[in-house]
Amino acid sequence: MDRAVTLPLPGGMQGDGASTHGNNAPEEDRTPRTILLIVENMVCGACMGTIERALRKVPGVEAARASLSTRRVSVTYDEDTTEPLQLIEALDHEGYRAAESVGSADEAANARADDLLRRLGVAGFAQANVMLLSVAVWAGIASDMDASAKGLFHWLSGLIAMPAIAYSGQPFFQSALAALKARRLNMDVPISLGIILATAMSVYQSYRGTEQVYFDAAITLTFFLLIGRYLDEYMRVRARGAAENLIGLKALAANVIGENGAVRRVQARELTPGMRVQVAAGERIPVDGRIVSGSTEIDTSLITGESIPRAASDGETVHAGTVNLGGVIIVEASATDDNTLLAEIARLVQAAEQGRGRYVRLADRAARQYAPAVHLLGALTLIGWMIAGAGFERSLTYAIAVLIITCPCALALAVPAVQVAAASRLFAKGVIVKAPDGLERLSEVDTIVFDKTGTLTRGEPSLSNADQIDDRTLAAAASLAVASRHPYSRAVVRTARERGLSFAAAEGTVEEPGSGLRCDASVGGEQRLGSAAWVGVEGSDGAQAPSSSLWFRDGSAPPVAFRFQDELRSDAAALVGDLRKAGFKVCLLSGDREAAVRTAAAACGIDDWSAEVRPAGKIERLKQLKAEGHQVLMVGDGLNDAPALAEAHASLSPSTAADVSQIASDAVFQGEALEPVAEALKVARSSQRMAIENFGISLAYNAVFVPLAVAGYVTPLLAAVAMSLSSIAVTANALRLRNRRLTLTSEATPMWTLQGSATQ
Repeated sequence: MDRAVTLPLPGGMQGDGASTHGNNAPEEDRTPRTILLIVENMVCGACMGTIERALRKVPGVEAARASLSTRRVSVTYDEDTTEPLQLIEALDHEGYRAAESVGSADEAANARADDLLRRLGVAGFAQANVMLLSVAVWAGIASDMDASAKGLFHWLSGLIAMPAIAYSGQPFFQSALAALKARRLNMDVPISLGIILATAMSVYQSYRGTEQVYFDAAITLTFFLLIGRYLDEYMRVRARGAAENLIGLKALAANVIGENGAVRRVQARELTPGMRVQVAAGERIPVDGRIVSGSTEIDTSLITGESIPRAASDGETVHAGTVNLGGVIIVEASATDDNTLLAEIARLVQAAEQGRGRYVRLADRAARQYAPAVHLLGALTLIGWMIAGAGFERSLTYAIAVLIITCPCALALAVPAVQVAAASRLFAKGVIVKAPDGLERLSEVDTIVFDKTGTLTRGEPSLSNADQIDDRTLAAAASLAVASRHPYSRAVVRTARERGLSFAAAEGTVEEPGSGLRCDASVGGEQRLGSAAWVGVEGSDGAQAPSSSLWFRDGSAPPVAFRFQDELRSDAAALVGDLRKAGFKVCLLSGDREAAVRTAAAACGIDDWSAEVRPAGKIERLKQLKAEGHQVLMVGDGLNDAPALAEAHASLSPSTAADVSQIASDAVFQGEALEPVAEALKVARSSQRMAIENFGISLAYNAVFVPLAVAGYVTPLLAAVAMSLSSIAVTANALRLRNRRLTLTSEATPMWTLQGSATQ
């Protein structure tokens, strides 16, 4: 969002202007202000805790919640006591670079990922060349290579490694320097110390002409660390702020009708309640309000998720962000700008995203205790060997080996390696995972909540009685329907083309908003395609005709009914059956009409369903399920589902979903089938088991090699090799996930097991 938001949220979702918050609120009723701060160098769970504590110490701050996935902090404070600059200065004092969010952070996140990729490429190129020179030196030990040749190879290794380390290691060096300036420790301090000491000692040893040179260890360490950091950043880039993208659904300008009837163009943010706004066909409505003149059809999928447009005329309530599909209407505003239903949906999404920000990744939990333990172990190794009489140089070599061998590369890769393998498998199955911790949360769900339109169903109407309509009638109706963008008209045209009929747009076709299409045929009189009353169905005022139908009359011929329905996806019933058989609780929440939802629920075998549910209602239902002890997966499309997708423990959207809903979800699945939902659950379960295995590998590595390093049996070079092998081991274990045969089960991996593994 490009502006601060005010919490708590206003009650109700009807967009009727009842909201009372805002600048006009009395002094005693004024609510605290909430802003978003972007913190660029927040890299781990320990950073989150430090940032939140620092902000809470600022006078006037009531709450501070950090989101590691988006690198943002939501801060609620009293404007009379403090201001944003004080919050930024408080973080700067702790070594964190912060700025108020004034737009999308996607560009900055992508820039960070690209920067890491460039540094990774430089480190990889240098590492390959340095290792070639090192292999030559190692081989020379058993050959006739003299000392001068070895010395030359050492200096060549240094000339390649040192510039590469200076460039590629900057993310670690800068983070470590900021932490030290703030008088604290983080993971990057021992990492930077090990790299710098290994490089400095290698320069000194090359100058002395000895064989104990570790340029290869230093650049190899940098290379593998960058792999882990890039994979982590790449996952973060996939997580987007859904609330920010809602701005694209706002009308930026509006035509206001003055008291004298003159129409003037103003910016949407200048609108106030009571103004009358003229909305042309195809435009987004800029306010919440009621129609005072005109009749049309409104695309309300933004609110209800229902793809079928709703007829609207004088007195009907409309909402900002919905689209006027028919004629010109005049709307009297009841709520504008930050008080509209669209703005409230944005706040709901934003609040849900910040709530999720307290989910701490497993590796970050272990990292909280990592930095001080490694420093202490390295210092004790140095002191212990000096007391034992090994001398400063030898003692420092052992201490460097300890710092390198305890590098958290395997730990840092334990979860990302599994995520990448899982994401690769899911991508092949048509599922794109976006959230960095999406798989972790998917593995924990025991309840699946589906939306109807566009999720269990295809999301577009189809002609259900096509077999009862002859070719000539269908072709004639299609020649009228081709001139309209109405979903029913498109369904008629699509059916005619699928049948292979030849037709052309009828000349002189006129669309009557809210009624239908007509044209004067050269033979037989006027043709009409539209509502029952407008076409002239005998004895009908339109009330007895179902809303999901059109009628076609060709001159004086009897009218023909065109019936429509939103069909279920081909495997919807089978998927629901499989989920229930596996032990999942399955629910259906929809903003559609009760009759349509009841029919879909019965066809799929879903007993727990609710119809005509607004966005706030879906969130309340999800909170209720959570209070009952359930972990909920929300599967939905449409902007109306975006807050629920963000509120749920985990979320999925079909690729046909509105952009904002896809962005709010943890993963997107493609194709006409729902099978990817089951595949995502199976892969998520398996990925968590493999994450535990990887933590076990990492712990076993440390249990074996750290004592050897402390005892002086491991050189810095061997430490780098061992560290690399541990990283390769966790990666190879993760890659097994790509081809394993998986089964669907609702038994989640116990979180206490994961937490225990992460904190040992």
